[in-house]
Amino acid sequence: MFNWKGAYYLFVSLIALFSVSCSEYSKIMKSPDSDMKYRKVFEYYEAEDYYKALGLIEDIKAVYKGTDKYETLCFYNAYCNYQQKEYSLAGYLFKEYARLYSNTERTEEAEYMSAYCHYCISPSVSLEQTYTELALNDMQEFINKYPESKYLEQAQKCIDELNFKLETKAYNNAMLYFKISDYKAALVALKNVLYDYPTTSYREEIMFTMVKASHILATKSVESKKLERHKNTVQAYYAFLDKFPNSKKLKEAERYFTNSHNYIESKNGLQKD
Repeated sequence: MFNWKGAYYLFVSLIALFSVSCSEYSKIMKSPDSDMKYRKVFEYYEAEDYYKALGLIEDIKAVYKGTDKYETLCFYNAYCNYQQKEYSLAGYLFKEYARLYSNTERTEEAEYMSAYCHYCISPSVSLEQTYTELALNDMQEFINKYPESKYLEQAQKCIDELNFKLETKAYNNAMLYFKISDYKAALVALKNVLYDYPTTSYREEIMFTMVKASHILATKSVESKKLERHKNTVQAYYAFLDKFPNSKKLKEAERYFTNSHNYIESKNGLQKD
């Protein structure tokens, strides 16, 4: 049986604790003692009460302008926003810190965190990828500036993930052209994916689709363009065969090749006659 009485007392205790906490924070905020507030910032931060820490930072920051404490408050201001998942604002604040304090022991960390905040707001593959590109550029700039950084491994992992996201976006866009039967656009887009991402994990599917798209485009073309496009199919097939001789899709690709090859041979026979 559920203990309603126990639950009630627990609820009342939590409300009382919350009230005491709010009362204490209110007294601290009203106090004229800036040094006490400064110490409390870090107590609240360590207790993961980032909202209260941030409130105190905003309250006393101007008092310490031009001092080492102001620098520290700026740094923790960025981290409080980061911990509250305000990544866009936190990224800006970390970047501002690094700009204002370009030669401190925290500068490198601030520059990494600025890039990492942009990584955190990189959207899913289905959405527009401006923030992904921004994060990628920031991470690459960080690595170039700090090649021996302790954050190097983490930064490289982020770069790999961001690159794969852009690669997948480009691949999906190219395949969409194929799905809507715009084979000419699909072939251009698929070639661009191979050019932009030479080590792509989608290479087999891309090269197979190029064989298929070339063949469909050839068969649907007007007579004056069929010969050239069937030749393109044969070239695409040989490129696919060379790269993936054991592909599960090789038999299907061979059918497109055979069809195109027979068409070319028939045209060559007519030319000989």
